Amino acid sequence: MNQKNSQILKAGLIAGTLDFLAACISVFIRTGQPHIPGISKFIASGVFGKSALDGGDGMILAGIFFHYLIAFTFVIFFFLIYPKIRVASKNRFATAVVYGILVWSVMNLIVIPLSNVASRPISLSNALINIGILIVCIGIPVSYIANAYYRKSSYN
Repeated sequence: MNQKNSQILKAGLIAGTLDFLAACISVFIRTGQPHIPGISKFIASGVFGKSALDGGDGMILAGIFFHYLIAFTFVIFFFLIYPKIRVASKNRFATAVVYGILVWSVMNLIVIPLSNVASRPISLSNALINIGILIVCIGIPVSYIANAYYRKSSYN
């Protein structure tokens, strides 16, 4: 595995894991119950519809697979666009904020509406919380990992 792929793997695993943990913590705060299988099944319902919510271990694994697939897609996209956006290397935190907002926008305005997940209205407070989570869990680690990789390469 080359260095770039290694960094993409690292960033994808970190971002996917942090985002999943944030979802678990958020659900726990709201309900007082750990709903890890339910969160995974909810993610799987984006592809399989409502029946995924009543599914067993297969739907839990499918949800985890789709979650990481989405996380890796965002990470790969970031690594592809990073060298083309010179300003990204100037302020990693600002880049993380912009990317967190972009990830939220793509997920909530494109991916979820096109999925089998029942639509829910978007509230400003939930949107801001979720954007904050995505900035911390995806934007920051991916921005810093990509910057470290490209800083070491011949990019700069």
